[in-house]
Amino acid sequence: MRRHPERGTYDRGPIDAILDEALICHVGFVVDGQPFVIPTIHARDGDLLYLHGSPASRMLRTLADGVDVCVTATLLDGIVLARSVYNHSMNYRSAVVLGRARRVDDRDEKLAGLERIVEHVVPGRTRDARPPNDKELKGTLLLALPLDEASAKVRSGPPSDFDDDLGLPIWAGVLPLQVVPGAAEADPGSVNGVPLPEYVARYRR
Repeated sequence: MRRHPERGTYDRGPIDAILDEALICHVGFVVDGQPFVIPTIHARDGDLLYLHGSPASRMLRTLADGVDVCVTATLLDGIVLARSVYNHSMNYRSAVVLGRARRVDDRDEKLAGLERIVEHVVPGRTRDARPPNDKELKGTLLLALPLDEASAKVRSGPPSDFDDDLGLPIWAGVLPLQVVPGAAEADPGSVNGVPLPEYVARYRR
């Protein structure tokens, strides 16, 4: 880490925490000299990061061939307003994972990995939802990326203004941001009388 190395860490604690809280990651890879960065859902299970999707997905098919991949997840915690335009910033937590993914063909690992993805997004959901059948399993490609090479970067706190700017009559500080769920909206086709699950009613990130 060359840019603000004081914000970086290779410790798995903060890396895992960021990956576990983030709902979306971005997957970067190159095909025939053309770079792509695709947003997708992920889930961490121990030392593995799972990615899934359709077998028709160019991203997943390319990654399954063992190409180098870069996965990033970012949590935005606040907008940092400084007294100078130059020192404006954002408070954030980000994780970067580098490596090569493998295709998961083992049925038990595939089921466990897909369950982990669902639980990552909505903990408790797999107790209610129907599990995938054989046709759906065949129609889903699951990849496992080892967390052997990963890092995290965090920026927190107030703006870092220059000393000469501290006396300027300009408001400076942090505008906190967070993901807040709204009221749950039931599917109009839902069976009457099915209660709202507690894990939906109390959902938080």
